Amino acid sequence: FYAATDKVLTALSKAFPGIFIQFEDFNTPHAFGLLDRWRNSTLCFNDDIQGTGSVILAGFISAIRLAGIPAQDHRVLFVGAGSAGVGVAKQLVDYLVIEHKIPEEKAKAMFWFVDSRGMITANRGDKLAEHKIYFARHDNGSTQCKDLADTLECVKPTALIGLSTIYKAFNEKILTRMSQLNAQNRPIIFPLSNPKTKAECTFEEAMRCTDNRVLFASGTAFPEYKVPETGEVRVPGQGNNMYVFPPIGLGAKLAKPKRITDSLIFAVSKSLSNSLSSDEIARGELYPRIERIRETSAQIAAAFVHQAVREGLAQDQFWIDLVTANPASSATSTSPDGSYSKPVLEEVLKRMWAPAESAHQLLAPKLKL
Repeated sequence: FYAATDKVLTALSKAFPGIFIQFEDFNTPHAFGLLDRWRNSTLCFNDDIQGTGSVILAGFISAIRLAGIPAQDHRVLFVGAGSAGVGVAKQLVDYLVIEHKIPEEKAKAMFWFVDSRGMITANRGDKLAEHKIYFARHDNGSTQCKDLADTLECVKPTALIGLSTIYKAFNEKILTRMSQLNAQNRPIIFPLSNPKTKAECTFEEAMRCTDNRVLFASGTAFPEYKVPETGEVRVPGQGNNMYVFPPIGLGAKLAKPKRITDSLIFAVSKSLSNSLSSDEIARGELYPRIERIRETSAQIAAAFVHQAVREGLAQDQFWIDLVTANPASSATSTSPDGSYSKPVLEEVLKRMWAPAESAHQLLAPKLKL
């Protein structure tokens, strides 16, 4: 496999100098293997690992603001331990380390995983896949949990994140128990598997079982929910990679960074979280409305360019000079904060692709009409 992909990627890089490569839908061992193999020598990005992690981190940042307990007191339970799940969790760990100054070992200890054999522990008795070892529990003693329900009682999580592709894995019993365990704060429930036929639960189910208190994001689109008692209409968050991989690609094309670092991806997450409007924040939403996606894409791409310049990764002199002359007002160091300046945003907007509104608009310049 790697010999074949090495030939393909080497040929692509030779034929198209400066190409930006996006890895998509490789199985878990190959997804991590390809990224590790190429990330420091080629401009590349894995959407399943880094893209999913980035967009979910943005939603998680928003959820922590609203949950009602300090970041360091959260206990996060993942259901599903493939490349996407582990990739998301590692980015959440990085966020807790960078943003909240929690030591890595302590931050890592805030996460638990459940796979098809139950809670992942170092002494479970089976040979763990390489990517699962980092999060395997060593503090469980002789306790082994055989399924999600058992693990829920053991962990008492504040956040439940599903990347299992198991339809209805978050059933009424699980959702109700999450609500009971988080009676003093708002439960965070992210059923991220898609399509709907693989989603761990729906928005309506999560709302009903948590007395409408849930902080919710899903991988697939769900309809709005009208609270029967009040008539209030609540909009579910959709933690879909569509928010991040287009601006990452645009930012990479413009700034031409030497490589895509974890801190660049972190800046993307921060920028997406920062892009919520005051109305969206007031409504308790975790992501910007989809109607604003072109607006937020430009903002995220601008933040990406700024971070690439700050880290000394950018190679396009135009953007290096522009960022240097127009530093983001909140940027005091290379720390990824998702900020950008207005001049950089304006230049990004000029370079964004825009769909033609008619066939005439599309063809007129080419045919000189």
